Amino acid sequence: MSRPDPIEESSLAILEKAAAISGIDPTRAELVRAGSNTIYRVGDIIGRVGKTGTTDTAVRELRISQWLNASGLPTVHVADVANPLAVVDDRPITWWQRIPDHRAATTTELATALRQLHALAPPTTFVLTEHEPFAGLRRAITSAGRLAAEDRAWLLDHHDALWKQYSQLEPPARKTVIHGDAWQGNLVVPVGGRPILVDLDRVSLSRPGWDLIQVAADHTDFDRLSEADYLAFVDAYGADVTTDPAFRLLADIQELRWTVFALSRSEASESAADEVRHRLACLRCEIDRPWRWNAL
Repeated sequence: MSRPDPIEESSLAILEKAAAISGIDPTRAELVRAGSNTIYRVGDIIGRVGKTGTTDTAVRELRISQWLNASGLPTVHVADVANPLAVVDDRPITWWQRIPDHRAATTTELATALRQLHALAPPTTFVLTEHEPFAGLRRAITSAGRLAAEDRAWLLDHHDALWKQYSQLEPPARKTVIHGDAWQGNLVVPVGGRPILVDLDRVSLSRPGWDLIQVAADHTDFDRLSEADYLAFVDAYGADVTTDPAFRLLADIQELRWTVFALSRSEASESAADEVRHRLACLRCEIDRPWRWNAL
């Protein structure tokens, strides 16, 4: 049985304080998702509680929303409240308009939106950061309490080997504006409306392959996506990242990130701890692909 998650309890208390600052009644707050941000629905408003020390990222996220919408790429809108950004205990809380009655995008819709995004010139009124695929991973592995010593040592060695390979890659010819967490759930489609980009905190500059790797890995490593659906994604985008010499490295880094996310949930969840052990066995090649990983 999962124990009450202290991270979620702390996030709710912070959300309630931020709601008072922004003039919002938090009594109807409902948890939507706990991930890199903890997200709550408060009536027709969405509150995103960021991690400690990420206020600069939250400020940039608000600017990115305004810039992308002005650029003609439909993106989640900042909520019309007195203070769309509040900071409580060094944790930023941003407020967004809720998108009602929507579904996750198809792979074709995602590819089309990514093609549009990657064609944009970087903004001139603020600076996009460089994408950092290894950000926080080593620290998370080192500090994880529920991890056997041999597993920790293996993960750290794996992390360092991937980092060394990535640092030796040839730089891309052009650094592209990327979403940074591109999967079907981060492009939502309202009933009768155009697809809308959400979760903007990782929008940055890097090689476009980062925005293609999750869908590609779903097809090649997990068999979550049929050949026809993957080819539709490739056709709509106009390129196939699996033909890139860097594909295997990018996929390995992404799968390490997914494993470390499960590790971050394992303190409060036995199912997450079991999932960590399973994912580690996959990364160690003890289980043949296609893998089956449970969502957390």
